[in-house]
Amino acid sequence: MGTTTQLESVPEPKYWHLKTVLTEALDTEFAVGQILPNERDLAARFGVARATLRQALEQLELEGRLQRRRGVGTTVAPPRMGVAVGSDDQDWPGALGDAWQTADCESAAAPAAVARMLETADGEAVHIVRRSRVSHGQPVAAELLYIPESSVPDLSAINAPSPSARARAVLRELQRLGLEGQDRAVELGSARADDAKELDRLPGSPVLVVTTRYFAEGRTAAVSVATYRADTCRLTFGDSGGVEIHHGPERQAS
Repeated sequence: MGTTTQLESVPEPKYWHLKTVLTEALDTEFAVGQILPNERDLAARFGVARATLRQALEQLELEGRLQRRRGVGTTVAPPRMGVAVGSDDQDWPGALGDAWQTADCESAAAPAAVARMLETADGEAVHIVRRSRVSHGQPVAAELLYIPESSVPDLSAINAPSPSARARAVLRELQRLGLEGQDRAVELGSARADDAKELDRLPGSPVLVVTTRYFAEGRTAAVSVATYRADTCRLTFGDSGGVEIHHGPERQAS
């Protein structure tokens, strides 16, 4: 693997400098998919504590250069794939050509942050549609779509014998509303247990959380909270390209 590189005194945090050194090694010594040596060997090579090494590896994973895979170890990641998020004039979720796959639907209270956006009462049940997105055979995103009963008032007349059929029925009924617009916010987060399982990642892995509000009849008719794998996804936007930057605590809606 080459000569050991010792880190001298540098003006930046040691782990950050180590990240730069590791990036050069990834570019020159490793191929996509190759498994990195274990932490003990890497720490010895670069003359750092394992805690410093872990910080650098976590940063490289956050930047999409590395992937941690269950039962395999840490591997060199392929280049991030572009995933189109859409523009403000996009159709309702579930419209023809939608890249998402509908999984199921349940009736339950929305998280407090979502309930505030929907202007529903605390504890009020809404329809929660679960969807997933796959690219090149790999899961890249999971979505929870929150729809208040007021947005789909005629749903009770629809016979939906299974959760997946009910989900499709909810989406069809939602499309009866005239979509007036959307707004979208993007922030960095960590995968919770349910997101991690669906995305085949470890809990705590970096994710990109895209929250979209859909407007109809002068109000928020639905809210989507989509969790994308930050290690593989590079989000691309439509003509509007609006990205909202948050500096507050991590969103709990997802």
